[in-house]
Amino acid sequence: MKKIRKHNEIIKRREARVRAKVRGTSERPRLSVFRSNTNLYSQIIDDSQNKTLVAGSTKENKSKTNKTKAAEILGKDLAEKAVKAGVKKVVFDRGSYRYHGRVKALAESLRTNGLEF
Repeated sequence: MKKIRKHNEIIKRREARVRAKVRGTSERPRLSVFRSNTNLYSQIIDDSQNKTLVAGSTKENKSKTNKTKAAEILGKDLAEKAVKAGVKKVVFDRGSYRYHGRVKALAESLRTNGLEF
């Protein structure tokens, strides 16, 4: 029980540390990431207007690939939607997740497809 409590405290501290530095504006909206066991969800949010500009998830992609490949495909789709919506620069909000694996694959895919962090 102590290990679980300590792990949860570490996650909360990491999330607070990241969120303290990240704030979305009209010029640079926040790109938020949520990672579940099976899917990855991402949205671009303008915090000044409390409005979601673009959203996407790996659920939309029906191909049978591994999770990291699905994250790359999500990054490509999300970047295309963002460019259509007029968003070129974003602030990356990884939440409590490490910059590793699916989160890293998503970020690198977004960068290669036209978004700046």
